[in-house]
Amino acid sequence: MKKSERVFPDTNVVIRYLLQDNAEQFAAAESFFEEVRIGKKRAVILESVIVECLYVLTKFYGIPREEAAGPLAELLSYKGLVNDDTDALADALKLFSDSKLDPVDCVLAARHRRGEGDIYTFDRELQNAATGKI
Repeated sequence: MKKSERVFPDTNVVIRYLLQDNAEQFAAAESFFEEVRIGKKRAVILESVIVECLYVLTKFYGIPREEAAGPLAELLSYKGLVNDDTDALADALKLFSDSKLDPVDCVLAARHRRGEGDIYTFDRELQNAATGKI
């Protein structure tokens, strides 16, 4: 099997990097993300990983929304990060930080605001976020 040029870090790698709560795993994650930061490695952080990270950080670790979203948004600016949807994810993280919406709704609203499509929902808060009222 041919080795890919892109790496998809999972939630646990991102969490260990952000929290630095396991010395061995943090060291490995830090080495990986440093190479991504300077563009030596190419990585894609999937939308599902971002959403799961927000859930784990806020619900399991009790980290405030803005403190969870900020470092994830910073990761999106790393030179070697090659997501096609970086801007939409950054917008979703900002909305998550500024609202009470759950992470998935923030992604939906951010994508709608960016003109990527319409949202079909019964959720009034999501409708308000999608139209910029939040």
